[in-house]
Amino acid sequence: MRIIRTKNYEDMSRKAAAIIAAQVIHKPDCVLGLATGGTPVGTYKNLVAWYNAGDLDFAEVKTVNLDEYRNLPREHQESYWSFMHRNLFDHVNIPADKINLPNGNNQDAEAECAAYDAVIASLGGVDLQLLGIGHDGHIGFNEPSDAFDLGTHCVDLTDETIEANKRFFNSKDEVPRQAYTMGTGTIMNARKVLMIVSGKDKAEIVKKAFFGPVTPQVPASILQMHPNFVLVADEDALSLV
Repeated sequence: MRIIRTKNYEDMSRKAAAIIAAQVIHKPDCVLGLATGGTPVGTYKNLVAWYNAGDLDFAEVKTVNLDEYRNLPREHQESYWSFMHRNLFDHVNIPADKINLPNGNNQDAEAECAAYDAVIASLGGVDLQLLGIGHDGHIGFNEPSDAFDLGTHCVDLTDETIEANKRFFNSKDEVPRQAYTMGTGTIMNARKVLMIVSGKDKAEIVKKAFFGPVTPQVPASILQMHPNFVLVADEDALSLV
């Protein structure tokens, strides 16, 4: 595990974007695993700026997203499909047919999960997977549980996750109760994993996940065992370690 300490959110976003940019430059046809939520927004802004400056070319890049809400139309402004287009895809030249997210509108959970695993396998796996971390240690929508889930699966969101995500909706009642998510096994199979963390409110879970025992009760803790894991976090997020 490599830890990169940054001054603040903006510094974290620049350094994380630089790691992703280096991956794209080194392997133009790479497979990027992408994440949503508030934390990656600054990282995506930097990538867009460098693309507009002519420093990055995404023409051969392929993407797979970590997760998607179930039973939320992709056109909904808070679907992860919409989030990714709003923050990245609409502003760079990733080919539309190379963009992959779980289909949250597929009512056949077993079929959708198998199909998404097949897509990732057909691409040869993920070269670089971007992650955030939830206050309970979840990565993607892999919530605390008694075992690590390996492949893509449908998950019931915990009350804590629903509470954390309600800020993106008009009310807590509008937050979807389920999601499709890559499993921890898929994440661990990525050749490189990059996690970004910012803020004092994440300091306790950073300490617990990366300086405590590996346990499915703290899903992110499994990343301690990844051979190429980079944590980019600001001073506030690292204030307890």
